[in-house]
Amino acid sequence: MTAVKFKRILLKLSGEALVGSAHFGIDPVIVNSIADEVLCAHRLGVQIAIVVGGGNIFRGVQGSSWGMDKAAADYVGMLATIMNCLILQEVLKAKGVETRVQTAIAMPAVAEPFIRLKAIRHLEKGRVVIFGGGTGNPHVTTDTAAALRAAEMKADVLLMAKNNVDGIYDDDPIKNPSAKKMNTISFEHLIRQGLKVMDPAGVSICQQNNIPFVVFDFAKLGSIERIVRGEKVGTLVGASLKTEFETENKTGTKEKKVEAR
Repeated sequence: MTAVKFKRILLKLSGEALVGSAHFGIDPVIVNSIADEVLCAHRLGVQIAIVVGGGNIFRGVQGSSWGMDKAAADYVGMLATIMNCLILQEVLKAKGVETRVQTAIAMPAVAEPFIRLKAIRHLEKGRVVIFGGGTGNPHVTTDTAAALRAAEMKADVLLMAKNNVDGIYDDDPIKNPSAKKMNTISFEHLIRQGLKVMDPAGVSICQQNNIPFVVFDFAKLGSIERIVRGEKVGTLVGASLKTEFETENKTGTKEKKVEAR
């Protein structure tokens, strides 16, 4: 294996990231680009698991606004994630990457059911594993599903691929041009400041299992490869990490230069 910092990763892709320049569905150019990024990391010998959202096809919140029962709408959203998984699998296979899809909702005609030890075995054999169907439960987001699968796979890091968002800022950079990007931040600081980059349940799972996660812009080519090699890309969130906005005064008490919002 080429020298890498993270040997087993879980990549979280939002459904919206697959839309590209379109307003709905899947942009084949974007899917092909994502597959190329995965391929580059795979060639380094990195074990890769992926969780895909379904917001490009259907969102549970959207169904609820139509008057659907929230649980029923969430199940439709889970099916949307599986559609995305199957498409990504075929694109990866076309590039020569052996891939398996496992779903939290049993669909034996198209994918394997989620079995933790079997998924780990696939990773050990060099196969990319794509998890669909979230956790299989309504009222749970794919962010939380990604954190859960990362813990179950004993991943070294969780990569949160964002669309045109290159990290975590102390304020909304769109509304506040002076907002400053943080290269590192601790779980505690992230939670304390209420920075909404991942669902609180997902952050809690990562914190409890000591799994760092990186928020980065997937549109910047080569980002995944650079991250697994240990380069500073996006914002790294983990235990015992300080932000650039925390210092210690003479008494050893932490002070914040900039209060994150």
